[in-house]
Amino acid sequence: MQIYLDYSATTPTRPEAIALMNEVTANQWGNPSSLHQWGGRAATAVERARIQVADLVHADPESIVFTSGGTEADNLAIMGVARQCTLPQHIVISSVEHSAVSEPVRLLEQWGWEVTRLPVNRQGRVNPLDLQAALRPNTVLVSIIFGQSEIGTLQPIEVLSQIVQGHGVLFHTDAVQVAGRLPINVQQLQVDLLSLSSHKLYGPQGAGALYVRPGVQIASLVGGGGQEFKLRSGTQAVANIAGFGIAAELAATELEAETSRLRRLRDRLFDHLADVPGLIPTGDRLHRLPHHTSFYLEHADGETLSGKTLVRQMNLAGIGISAGSACHSGKLSPSPILKAMGMSDRHAKGGIRLTLGRHTTEADVDWAAMVLKQVIERSPKPCVSSAL
Repeated sequence: MQIYLDYSATTPTRPEAIALMNEVTANQWGNPSSLHQWGGRAATAVERARIQVADLVHADPESIVFTSGGTEADNLAIMGVARQCTLPQHIVISSVEHSAVSEPVRLLEQWGWEVTRLPVNRQGRVNPLDLQAALRPNTVLVSIIFGQSEIGTLQPIEVLSQIVQGHGVLFHTDAVQVAGRLPINVQQLQVDLLSLSSHKLYGPQGAGALYVRPGVQIASLVGGGGQEFKLRSGTQAVANIAGFGIAAELAATELEAETSRLRRLRDRLFDHLADVPGLIPTGDRLHRLPHHTSFYLEHADGETLSGKTLVRQMNLAGIGISAGSACHSGKLSPSPILKAMGMSDRHAKGGIRLTLGRHTTEADVDWAAMVLKQVIERSPKPCVSSAL
């Protein structure tokens, strides 16, 4: 039995998106910037997708800027704001941001920018009062992730964005994990910038978008022909964008029913694993992505027992999950997300994530839970203290 439980990493492209991409590749292959009929057909495909993606987040279509993915969208938001400033200013992020935000911010810090990284509680959630206290006269941007990919925690984005209103500060959120899984209304959230990714909602890899609230000015990162409202030069990947569009439209149509189904499966998986010794849930159970479960291993030592070793053993059993820790040059590093939540280095090497999707069934959840229990029971228990 083959069971894929890594939908937060990527989702399989929907048949409808593949069919449309094939059609566009065959018949709408022109350059969307060209004025002739071939260009017009390609431009029509792009603009149709822009409307579909905009509808998913209740935005004006002209506020959607297509990118190569969520990472580029995050970088365009962060660096696009920074490049508007003639001198280094102050930026606020959370301590549990995806590297697509934390890395460009780290680069800004090297260039003289001041950075405040808001702490989180043991569930990975930001305290709005900490954001209020962090704002300064020279703060130009706040970027807080909407749904954390490793631990599943949702941040109170609407509350946080309201705090910065009236301070002349722009607010960005990485909504890559949320879009297509929970309702998003950019008007209600009052965000200025919001990042999306196609392959997280059953569209193709290689497409994403940045919502830019009308009136917000950011600088382009790529010089060229001025495509995408002069914010993202380069000929658009028409087929990928079209696939993104139809995936977004279908996600919006199915959202209510699929979100409810995923929550039931998520809670079923949590319940199955609740009595496994040494397997501790992470993240916020109440404020949580509907498809997401995550844990850490109490007895992890980073060598014989870690998130990485569990991923390998589950893969041998035909089940795909992911680890929270990153492996660089063969050396396992503690998860910065779990560290930010107060965990020790060795516990932060023991994080795992099982994420569910359109093709996940109750039988999949039941079987995966049983196999994971057996894998953990067979794993050696290192002789180390479990104290945090």
